[in-house]
Amino acid sequence: MSELSNVLMPPSVSGFENIRRYWDRTNNIVAAKLLPGEYYVTNQDELITTVLGSCISTCIRDKVTGIGGMNHFMLPETTQLRLNTSKESVVGISTRYGNYAMEHLINTILVNGGKRKNLEVKVFGGGKIIPTMGDVGLRNISFVLDYIDTEGLTLLAQDLGDIYPRKVNFYPKTGRVRMKKLQDLHNDTIVNRETQYFRAIKDVKVESDIELF
Repeated sequence: MSELSNVLMPPSVSGFENIRRYWDRTNNIVAAKLLPGEYYVTNQDELITTVLGSCISTCIRDKVTGIGGMNHFMLPETTQLRLNTSKESVVGISTRYGNYAMEHLINTILVNGGKRKNLEVKVFGGGKIIPTMGDVGLRNISFVLDYIDTEGLTLLAQDLGDIYPRKVNFYPKTGRVRMKKLQDLHNDTIVNRETQYFRAIKDVKVESDIELF
């Protein structure tokens, strides 16, 4: 059968009930599919999958327990210029959104039994597939690598930049990642999805009860 029933589907970590999960017949495993702006954490033997253009996905897991997850985010542009507001502070508003995406993923892993000292990271994306979006891919790459370095996280692998979309399959239980560059893009789904997402998060106000750096 193509989908697991609700009875057979293993329970998700609390808070992720709205993430689409299905039975992946090719890989013979439950898969969670991420769209831009989403993240997912699991303590089960599951696959997390997404397709990236300019966006970034960070795959993080506790190497001892196998608890881990993936996010899918893009830094927004901001035009929230105010009197006496410098360029640096405007960039800071944008970067705050990336911190939000990273901290939510990490904190959820820790809340569910992971330990910060055991975390290992793999990061993908930041391709320049939409010329009209300028250097957003490069800004995403710069942000995530700086974040990983600043937070002292262990970076095991990266595949960033270039001009191609990527499909990423992450298996948190083992840490395995399978990534494929989509050099033949037969439709505009990825471009349209990221363009709409980019517009939707422009000047976004990030409100959260977690501490953002």
